Amino acid sequence: MTLLEQAITAIQDRFGAEVCQFCSVPSLIVPAQHLVAAARALHDEFSFNMLSDGTAVDYWPDEPRFCVIYNLNSYTEHIRISLRVTVSGENPNLPTLEGVYPNANWYERELWDMFGIRFVGHSDLRRIVMPYDWQGHPLRKDYPLGYEEPQFTFNFDEIARRKHRGTQTEA
Repeated sequence: MTLLEQAITAIQDRFGAEVCQFCSVPSLIVPAQHLVAAARALHDEFSFNMLSDGTAVDYWPDEPRFCVIYNLNSYTEHIRISLRVTVSGENPNLPTLEGVYPNANWYERELWDMFGIRFVGHSDLRRIVMPYDWQGHPLRKDYPLGYEEPQFTFNFDEIARRKHRGTQTEA
């Protein structure tokens, strides 16, 4: 049995993880309450010594709304694995992985900033991408877009008319 197979079996047995495959990388879907313990086991026992990425997906309007994904690498064994955790849209929070992977600080700050997922026990949970006074979380699917239509040669006159009308004031 390979080290990767041993790691998958151990996390399944200890933490009730489900396994799925994505782009030839095994993903372990663990309950939120076991996230830190599963990450610690992968780090300490199976040499997944690098957190290479932390990201999330918003499945709004479905529940659970978010899925947080941590991608882990073992540079000594040349293998990868993902830890996935589903998070409710109602008060979304998870325990921080800073104690296992110190660089989780930056990924979790970005997830807080962009998705509004709070990481309990995080040492410095503040905005990292958006200005500190920004309202809302821009990568949520229900975040208002508020964009301006791109101007091309085929719609130049129409957009110019709308802009001009918008700047005129009524007397």
